[in-house]
Amino acid sequence: MTTLVASTRNYFAELWRAWNNFWFTPTDPATLALIRLLAGGMMLYTHFIWSFDLAGFIGRDGYTPVEFLKQMPGREWSVWSIFDWIGPNWLLWTVHILALGVFLCLFLGLFSRIAAVLAYLLAVSYVQRVTPGAYFGLDKTNCMLAMYLMLGPCGARYSLDRLWRLRRGDASEPAPSTAANVAIRLMQLHLCVVYFFSALAKLEGNTWRLGTALWWAAGNYEYQSLPLTWLADWPILVALFTHLTVFWELSYPFLVWNRFSRQLVIWTAVAIHGGIALFMGMITFGLAMIFANLSFLKPETVRRWVDPVASRVSLALVGKKVG
Repeated sequence: MTTLVASTRNYFAELWRAWNNFWFTPTDPATLALIRLLAGGMMLYTHFIWSFDLAGFIGRDGYTPVEFLKQMPGREWSVWSIFDWIGPNWLLWTVHILALGVFLCLFLGLFSRIAAVLAYLLAVSYVQRVTPGAYFGLDKTNCMLAMYLMLGPCGARYSLDRLWRLRRGDASEPAPSTAANVAIRLMQLHLCVVYFFSALAKLEGNTWRLGTALWWAAGNYEYQSLPLTWLADWPILVALFTHLTVFWELSYPFLVWNRFSRQLVIWTAVAIHGGIALFMGMITFGLAMIFANLSFLKPETVRRWVDPVASRVSLALVGKKVG
């Protein structure tokens, strides 16, 4: 009996230790910084696009007037947006330009911690204003990445903040950060939830079970950027890719954590979302999801890829190499 109690106690002690190591082991902020650079650029671009019809999409009396949205059940207490209180177009454009400045700061890594918080609040405000008329997967991914970027030192590397510290004589390497690890872990778990429940939702549709869903997407001229109607002559291939997509999404939360299967899972994500970007015209969404999957890259891998470029940039700007 004593042996059983001791074994049980040791088991839970190991479990608790593994839990703490998973969440709270300080890590190099390189992965978080790379995602800030990529996601910040994506948010800058996607919100700049609203400028071509800002009053129509975001204006108080646009395609979905604020007063109309306020009548939707639950919106008065569950949804908020700074654009609900902005009336004149000059004020709308002023806020929009300031918001683009915030996204630019996040992209460049200037006042990164403040910019990350403001970028999240602004991204949510844009999304809540255009819902339900223009709310898609890209908007959700932008908000997801912005939410976790504000939790950690996303400007510790590959940023103007880092160059500014170097210019002032602080050449010390960014310290490993518990906050960076927490932010990355939350991002990883969020992705697992997204893929798993996406697969469950697909299984409720007949086309995914029958293996024809890929064809219905490929045959839709609204989304085609490259011709895919030749797939009509390859029904078995269509069925195979359709079922493989569902299997990949279902298995993602289980296989991505194993170091032996992780590379296959992530490269499959790159292939699937790259295919969506290339063949279905959803370039920004495809790239945003690839950026999110980079959260599974080890900081050592990120530094091996990005540090040489960052060193050249810093050498050109401040005369010193830095990661």
